[in-house]
Amino acid sequence: MKWLQLSVSTPQEFVEPLSQIFYRYGHGGVAVEQAGSYNPDEGETLSPDQWVTVTTYLPINDSTNERRNQIDVGVRLVAHVSPIEGLQEREVEEQEWQDAWKVHFDVLHITNRIVIAPSWKEYSPRPHEAVVTLDPGMAFGTGHHPTTKMCLEQLDELVKPGMDVIDVGCGSGILSIAAARLGARHVFGIEIDSVAVNVAKQNIRDNGLEHTIRPVHGSLPHPDVRADAYDIAVANISAKIIIEISGELVRATKSGGKIVASGILAENKD
Repeated sequence: MKWLQLSVSTPQEFVEPLSQIFYRYGHGGVAVEQAGSYNPDEGETLSPDQWVTVTTYLPINDSTNERRNQIDVGVRLVAHVSPIEGLQEREVEEQEWQDAWKVHFDVLHITNRIVIAPSWKEYSPRPHEAVVTLDPGMAFGTGHHPTTKMCLEQLDELVKPGMDVIDVGCGSGILSIAAARLGARHVFGIEIDSVAVNVAKQNIRDNGLEHTIRPVHGSLPHPDVRADAYDIAVANISAKIIIEISGELVRATKSGGKIVASGILAENKD
């Protein structure tokens, strides 16, 4: 099978809307590549005007042109408010597509403690670090996407040893694994994409956390999700879905527990 690679270069502030467009119409996820790297351990931060490249892929089939055009419309809309570059595209072979994700995925320091390390690269952690070994495969979640990064930052602040966590829309398993590494006693992951569930299961095995994390295929409400069962509920999914299942999230969370939800625009926070 051949694939169409679509990418656009943009300032940091427009990564979020472009990533949402690419994720909605692309296939399997979004890669966000920055020039150089940064390490919060050293007090480094990313400049808001630093440019990054957002990339996704489309399988070449009958729906390719429609999806490509939807992405192009989104890029053009963003271009009205920012001098971003136009959509770049090229065809790639299956093997190149499989390897392409790895090019965009390096060791990523999310916080002082949380480190995302691709499974194909060696990384020697510091004693205090919680390392998530990851191969995203066909699932969403590498730590580069802004909403994933923000959820990881919140988990770093909230998760305490012995807590129970539910991860709604677990994707590659990145948030579930991070919660377990931070000391969660049990993590229940739920995901509507069966392919992503299999990816999550493999990542969980690679991290040796099969007895701590249970990923399942499905959505809320779910028969295995009990009321008042979780100290933390995290949902790294679209705002529309979060609103639809908000009652179930509240129901599943213990009194005094915390809900971490992504994808909601600041102007809609109320």
